Amino acid sequence: MDDKALEVLNTVFGYSEFRGAQSTIIQQLIAGKDAVVLMPTGGGKSLCYQIPAIVRDGCGIVISPLIALMQDQVGALQQLGVKAAYLNSTLDASEAADVENRLLAGQLDLLYVAPERMMTPTFLGLLEQADIALFAIDEAHCVSQWGHDFRPEYIQLSILHERFPQIPRIALTATADEPTRNEIISRLDLSQAGRFIASFDRPNICYRIAQSTGNAREALLRFILNDHENEAGIVYCLSRNKVEQTAEWLNSKGLTALPYHAGLPAKTRQKHQQRFLMEDGVIIVATIAFGMGIDKPDVRFVAHLNMPKSIEAYYQETGRAGRDGLPSDAWMMYGLQDVIKLRQMMDSSEADEQHKRVEQHKLQSMLGFCELTTCRRQGLLRYFGEQLDQPCGNCDTCLTPVETWDATVAAQKALSAVHRTGQRFGVNYLIDVLRGSENERLKYFGHDKLSVYGIGDDLDKQQWRSIFRQLIAHDLLSVDIEGHGNLRLTEACRPVLRGEQTLMLRKDSKQVKAARKGRKTFDTSKAKDSQLWEALRSCRKQLADQNNVPPYVIFHDATLAEMVERQPQNREQFSRVSGVGDSKLEKYADDFLAVILSHIEQTSPGKPDTAAESLRLFKSGMDIEAIAAQRNIKPSTVYSHMATCIEQGEIDLNEVVRLKDQELAAIQEAILATDDGHHKLKPVYEALDGMFEYEVLRCVQAAMSAA
Repeated sequence: MDDKALEVLNTVFGYSEFRGAQSTIIQQLIAGKDAVVLMPTGGGKSLCYQIPAIVRDGCGIVISPLIALMQDQVGALQQLGVKAAYLNSTLDASEAADVENRLLAGQLDLLYVAPERMMTPTFLGLLEQADIALFAIDEAHCVSQWGHDFRPEYIQLSILHERFPQIPRIALTATADEPTRNEIISRLDLSQAGRFIASFDRPNICYRIAQSTGNAREALLRFILNDHENEAGIVYCLSRNKVEQTAEWLNSKGLTALPYHAGLPAKTRQKHQQRFLMEDGVIIVATIAFGMGIDKPDVRFVAHLNMPKSIEAYYQETGRAGRDGLPSDAWMMYGLQDVIKLRQMMDSSEADEQHKRVEQHKLQSMLGFCELTTCRRQGLLRYFGEQLDQPCGNCDTCLTPVETWDATVAAQKALSAVHRTGQRFGVNYLIDVLRGSENERLKYFGHDKLSVYGIGDDLDKQQWRSIFRQLIAHDLLSVDIEGHGNLRLTEACRPVLRGEQTLMLRKDSKQVKAARKGRKTFDTSKAKDSQLWEALRSCRKQLADQNNVPPYVIFHDATLAEMVERQPQNREQFSRVSGVGDSKLEKYADDFLAVILSHIEQTSPGKPDTAAESLRLFKSGMDIEAIAAQRNIKPSTVYSHMATCIEQGEIDLNEVVRLKDQELAAIQEAILATDDGHHKLKPVYEALDGMFEYEVLRCVQAAMSAA
């Protein structure tokens, strides 16, 4: 592995080692070779081009489909000390010119642009004058005409190989089945590129799917309150009306829920998106118009109140949960009406017949996935051509094994009802026939005289709806969209009708309650009891507000979780926390260490007398190091105790630290000059060029407070 790449990983990004195929991909690009990368959301795709762009000479050009994604990534990179910028419509002419000048002057490591700008003759001409390290084509599945995020401009990106044949290219996506992968390679002229397909598995996500019994909204509320109260989440709905109604209803229940769909004014969408990124505990209720490129790592749940139209869409949308690797949920409720509505939407689209057939097949696969009675993760990975040998133990069908029953006879009754009524009616009418309803419309057609009339009165309407839904999922019945949702028999139903094949269906419970047993979660109860977790979150939020960035740009939840576990007490220890690079160590170590040290002091054994015990030992003649050794605590903690005692007037400053008069005056002057009311020591430390340790500065500050 390139030593420079590993150094950048350590010092810039704060990670000690590469994950999975990252190192191989990075080496491929550093060597000037092309790559196609399929890696799940949260798998570290961005590092695969960011590190080579920093290591190689020149600037890495990143083609990104959304403004929000550009701004988010550039903001995070700048926090790390990386020279990054973007060019998009949010910049005025002078700002854009400044970015272009920095590009030509070799002052940028990474530049993010939209595909539309990328393809203009002016910008291509500008690139020919610049030193380019690589091209990264992010969200490369947008090149596929079969995909749900198709962007026609992506098809034109093959020009990069023609105009810049010596510059390496990398195409990246988190979602692509085999046809989409082939289309990416073909359309972007990447047939010679190295192909890297990481596991699609997101083991931290618990998949939970249930059929709707008409109370999906109430079930969603219970799910949020029981499992994710005060946590960020996304709720997807099929229609704009349902988005707005759901957001309004959740707000009426005391949650913070914001609608997001293409029908809202752009300023409103931007405002809601910013609140979601910047604040904790905000829920976005959205159509699929929201999500791509939203780099918020602490989304703890993604909920669907309607079934997505494909497994690709489901995988990508649920993948927005738990990007930080911490336990998260993908929760969904669906019903037969979702299938009918989606098929109606597909049928009314202007796509050609081939495209419609592909979409119908994808929808059928999605319905089959919902009706699985075996491990969902195995089914999901199987769809993407990946084998999981053992059930995952972290999905609803694993945690609460699905009961099945021999539904062969019931299925024969349902299929016969479809046949006897001429394949011209929908589910509700067929249920009325089977249950022997006294229905005037039914009598008008003479269906009360059929042999199937009343033969299903042993099951209620909900049970029959479940049977019909599962028959559609098993492709034994199809929905005739042109016939307004009428059901038709398929060739596959014949063996069941003739009694040649046994059909086992899932037994639907009256009330679906997903089990949580066996799920691994980060236990923050101890941290919350001691208030360290919330104190760290509060510190992060304050710093985020000061820097005008989302909290996760300061540190991910996973990094805070490690702080809770490790409780570092000095800069060297803090630097070992995953996600702490050189830049963030300099910027934020003091603030978070102050919170942690305060927590340690408050919760040390013998508290509230822990500072008094250190003082007693100090006055007995022991020095700081000896006290720390005897009490099995850090010297910095003892200094913190001494500072507390100095501030309370129990000991003099000159008894703890030896300073010359001019040194003391210099420290006092620096403290007064840099004090903004928050009593931060980092500005003091920097103003004095690091001549004095933080422990000394803290004691002087305490003496000034006592005075």
